Amino acid sequence: MIKVLAIDDEPLALRQLTTYISKVPFLELAGQCQSALQAREIMEKEVIDAIFCDINMPDLSGMDFVRQLAAPPLIVFTTAYSEYAIEGYKVNAVDYLLKPFGMNDFLRAAMKVQEQYNLRHQNSPATQQSSPIDQSNGTIFVKTDYRVVRISIADIRYVEGMSEYLKIHLEGQKPIITLLSMKKMEDYLPPQQFMRIHRSYIVNLQKIQEVNKNRIILDADTYLPLGDLYKDQFNDYLAKNYLGK
Repeated sequence: MIKVLAIDDEPLALRQLTTYISKVPFLELAGQCQSALQAREIMEKEVIDAIFCDINMPDLSGMDFVRQLAAPPLIVFTTAYSEYAIEGYKVNAVDYLLKPFGMNDFLRAAMKVQEQYNLRHQNSPATQQSSPIDQSNGTIFVKTDYRVVRISIADIRYVEGMSEYLKIHLEGQKPIITLLSMKKMEDYLPPQQFMRIHRSYIVNLQKIQEVNKNRIILDADTYLPLGDLYKDQFNDYLAKNYLGK
C-alpha cells in the first residue's frame, strides 16, 4: 500500500480528495491536513510515500512546502490555477490536477504515483516477496467502495474486466467490483485453477459445466466467450482432461 497525505485548506475539496483516495485499492490515507504545517508534523513522525497537495494555501503554499522538504515523497499538486503547472514540474511533481477534477482524472494521477512508487521499490525484498493471497486458507483481500473484504478463491466463478475495474462474480453472493487490472488478477490467481479465456474474462476451471463451440457455459444463465487469442491454451487444457477418442 502507498501511504498518502491529502492536503487542502478548503474543507469540501479536502473531503473530495479523501473520498477519491479511499476508492483506490493501492492507496492508504495516512492523514488529511488543512495546511502544509499540519502535514509537516505528520511527516516528521511517520514515513509518507506520496502527497496530494493544494498549491494555494495560507501561511505556507504547497509549492514552498515541497521545496523545503529534504527528501520529498511523490507529489501530485492540485489547484484551480493552470499557471502553476510549469512550476509544479520544476519540483519534479508526478502530476498536476486542475480543479475541478473528477475520479477519472484522479485515477490517472494515482496510477502515475503507483508507477513511480514501484520504480523506487522494485528492488526491495519486501516488495518482491509480497503476495495478496493468504496461502494458508486460499483467500484474497480486495478493496471495494470503502471496505476491504476477504474472498475465498474457491468461491470465485469468473472475473469480468470493465475498463480499469474488475467485477468478481462469486458463488451464491453478489459480485464485487474493485479497481484492479486483469493482468494483476491473472497473476494473483492460481494458474492450475483459473485461466484467461478472453480479453475480458478469467474463469474458474472447476466451475465450467459445458463447452459449446466458442462458448464456455457455467450454468443455464451464464455463457462466457472464448477469445481467439486464448483458444489454444484452453483447448490444451480440455485435451489433457478429456476422456474419450
